[in-house]
Amino acid sequence: TKQYFDLHTTGIGYLNRIREVTPKEGNPFLSVTIAALRGSVDNAQYTHFECRVSGKQAQELVRQLNPAVEGSLKVLIGFTLSDLYAESFTFKSGDKAGETGISLKARLLRIAWAKVDGEPFYTAQDTAA
Repeated sequence: TKQYFDLHTTGIGYLNRIREVTPKEGNPFLSVTIAALRGSVDNAQYTHFECRVSGKQAQELVRQLNPAVEGSLKVLIGFTLSDLYAESFTFKSGDKAGETGISLKARLLRIAWAKVDGEPFYTAQDTAA
């Protein structure tokens, strides 16, 4: 039996950039960007995560929420990420062209709840007995 160390990150944030990715090698996958909220409620900051949507429930929900995101509605979610890592890249254009940037990547495992423009859209059923 293989054993693993789990690194889970939970938070709330805005769902953005839902897309199907077809790599040159490997299987296609669903990807999203989450603008996670952090800091004071009065002056919230954002941390962006580029996520491969791994959980089956999360995949179904992201696909249901896609029309709202494409329609420029605000989609706020409670999420659980796993396997967070940083990846460097070089800006190709704009003011930062040639500079190195960092992208935070993770797997989106679960969506606990979702709101569209402040209205409840989904709440996970509590599976604890």
